[in-house]
Amino acid sequence: MGEFNLETWANIADIIGAGSIITGLIVGWIQIRHLRRQQRDAVAINLAQTFYGPELAKALALLQPLPQGISLAEMRAMGELYDEAAVTVVTSFETMGLLVYKRIAPLDLVLDLAGGIVSTMRKKLERWQYDLREELEQPSWGEWFEWLGDQALKLKSATEPAHIRCKNWTP
Repeated sequence: MGEFNLETWANIADIIGAGSIITGLIVGWIQIRHLRRQQRDAVAINLAQTFYGPELAKALALLQPLPQGISLAEMRAMGELYDEAAVTVVTSFETMGLLVYKRIAPLDLVLDLAGGIVSTMRKKLERWQYDLREELEQPSWGEWFEWLGDQALKLKSATEPAHIRCKNWTP
């Protein structure tokens, strides 16, 4: 065994370089996964805080007893508070719908947090929203609320509620 020639050193450098690149790719991949997990956790916390807000809670409580498919005229006849509550609900879920569509918030997380509420409100406010869009001549008003509500209706009807599905879960 003798001395290393220039070609041997070049081969060793190539191996070290390839190893460094592979190591960098692996570390980068791990960091991206970690960042995505952190982002999902942050979104979950922010979404959960939305439901602890008194404004949305009051709006939901006010609208819950209303019949499904209430019209804009019927809502306005009940008073300004009802119309404001409907706008609060739609705009709150509008944001969530867009976050889901842009893949910032995972759909399963949003539906676990509010799928029942958004599907119920979607059915209750469908006619009101249609009438309002017509009045405003704005067919896109509340579009992400409608989209999220439709997703919730579709997916929630295909799965058991969490209180049944997870009743045997233990920490």
